[in-house]
Amino acid sequence: MIARALDSISNIEFKEFDLTKGQYLYVVRICEQPGIIQEKLADIIKVDRTTAARAIAKLENNNFIEKREDDTNKKIKKLYPTNKALAIYPSILNEHNHSEKTALTGFSQKEIDQIATALEKMRKNIEKDWEYVKKGKKRQY
Repeated sequence: MIARALDSISNIEFKEFDLTKGQYLYVVRICEQPGIIQEKLADIIKVDRTTAARAIAKLENNNFIEKREDDTNKKIKKLYPTNKALAIYPSILNEHNHSEKTALTGFSQKEIDQIATALEKMRKNIEKDWEYVKKGKKRQY
């Protein structure tokens, strides 16, 4: 519920930048890692390649990112933020920081550290299933 609510808030607030559902995630990661390849980006965001390809194509068409050929392997396309993406990147980070501050209001630093540790463990647990299912396998319930 928390993740969906925050994602919904972000999607509404980032409409002013002409970003549609979830595209801000791609912009942030590409700004943080200029030259990232599509497959690595999809893995970080935890989406399938087709979903990533559609989002990247839209971002490229709307001049948020550009693809450039790798210097040594022309088949590899690296993703870079445009000035348009770099201009909105600070606003996206500000929204993230505000949402994080709001979510953690009333928690002690010790509690925040415990939450971070627990969430990291949960992420690692879920990541195993993500990798398993992504390879076309079915989990046993």
